[in-house]
Amino acid sequence: MVNSFELKERLEEVIDKYSVTLIKLIFTYVKSLHEAEDIAQEVFLAYFQKAPSFESKEHEKAWLIRTAINKSKNYLKSGFFKSLNPIPEDLSYLPKEEEELVEAVLNLDLKYRTPIHLYYYEGYSINEIAEILKEKSSTISTRLARGRKILMARLGGMINE
Repeated sequence: MVNSFELKERLEEVIDKYSVTLIKLIFTYVKSLHEAEDIAQEVFLAYFQKAPSFESKEHEKAWLIRTAINKSKNYLKSGFFKSLNPIPEDLSYLPKEEEELVEAVLNLDLKYRTPIHLYYYEGYSINEIAEILKEKSSTISTRLARGRKILMARLGGMINE
């Protein structure tokens, strides 16, 4: 049992460490920065309410990512979510090449977008992604390959792995 002071400190540490990562991941689902921030808050609230204990920091991060994915999917199924915006709100702060790549990634089907985000932006291995998404490693490997192929076709083969 964790006392409230320890839980508060743990929560502050987790928010500092993972908020940017979770917001980026959630953004790939909902394509709205404001909604991504709100959903990230819900993830941290769930963390606070459940006060889970973890075997390691990697397990903790995986739990946060899985919770963020689930809450993002719930949002997309909800009545509040009316339509998908094919282009995110504003990517003008990115260099032109990155803007095109991010837009292309965001326009991928969710089954390709999530593994690509976790692999390239979060640095997870195929086996770790498979565990997080509760899929087979071969499925994740195939989705990464197909996602890369789609991106290369959309971007004219100018992607460096």
